[in-house]
Amino acid sequence: MNKIKKWLLSISPSLIAILSGVFAGFIIMLISNPANAFSGLIVILKGGWNSGMKGVGQVLYFATPIILTGLSVGFAFKTGMFNIGASGQLVVGALASIYVGINWTFLPGHLHWIVAMLMGTLAGMVWGMLVGLLKAYRNVNEVISAIMLNYIGMYGVNYLIKSSNSMYDILRNQTANVAASAAIPKAGLDNIFYNLIGKFKDVSSVNAGIIIAVVVAIIIHILLNRTTFGYELKACGHNRYASQYAGVNENRAIILSMAIAGALSGMAGALMFLAPPSGMHIHVQEVLAPQGFNGIAVALLGLSHPIGIIFAALFIAHITVGGGYLQSLRYMREIIDIIIGLIIYFSAFSLLMRNIVLRATRKRKQYAGEEEAGV
Repeated sequence: MNKIKKWLLSISPSLIAILSGVFAGFIIMLISNPANAFSGLIVILKGGWNSGMKGVGQVLYFATPIILTGLSVGFAFKTGMFNIGASGQLVVGALASIYVGINWTFLPGHLHWIVAMLMGTLAGMVWGMLVGLLKAYRNVNEVISAIMLNYIGMYGVNYLIKSSNSMYDILRNQTANVAASAAIPKAGLDNIFYNLIGKFKDVSSVNAGIIIAVVVAIIIHILLNRTTFGYELKACGHNRYASQYAGVNENRAIILSMAIAGALSGMAGALMFLAPPSGMHIHVQEVLAPQGFNGIAVALLGLSHPIGIIFAALFIAHITVGGGYLQSLRYMREIIDIIIGLIIYFSAFSLLMRNIVLRATRKRKQYAGEEEAGV
């Protein structure tokens, strides 16, 4: 019974944040177009189910990168860091994977997409490691350096794309298509998540990326909770001075923490832009990748727990896909962005309130114990 109560207490901030965010979105719809407000709420809550199995496949497709950016932010949280640089790490990783996907056609077909994904992961790792190095050796606040590197990454990627003859599609102002061999395989998911229209199969965009993301989440869970290395990283995040006393190398922990977080975001970029048949494209524009910031919402909702992050990402993807159908009810689809933003604020606020209550309860118990002992 105590375990159930503890579990309910732990997830209550997330549930409160979700309910508050959805309710606030409903109020906005009620004000802007009261006639369709209830129908709009139903559309949002149905999410991918608005278009059957294909819609469910789209939910899995959109969940793939935010599972990984959520893991990136959550992993950094667990180790005492705030990785707000997931967007920059994602786009740098995406550029590296696209470059390999377009130019390294000499690789065998079954290796091409794997190498492209690993190169994107490596590029994100390097970009995240820069934040860790600045924090470890120059005590630069990771929030400041990560935000700056977000924009350096975005503008640097834009410049490199426009400077490349092979990667730049000048007519569309975006990256060119990756080679077919660099596309992530469907892994048979296209035979599950589709709608049959007569004799025509309307297939979703889901691919093996969702399987990779879930496997990575399980690996991160094992790393944090079942290994000495993970224990050291978490110990350093909880109390770096006590960790130093215990012999943990603080600088090494900070650098490795941000390197792993960056690698996860870089992999998110690779899985986004190596999607079949020709992949998504990086558009040369002055906009940071929203998947990086959605990772913050996912990490908060999932309480930085890798398994919780999977379900939180599926929920965010679910309402995002549902928001795509709001235009048929004369609503702007940006309402979903407002709801997600509100969920972030409510998540942070509810976690703050829970910590205040827990701290007050702990002090009250300590005071009661001291009274019983006659102190």
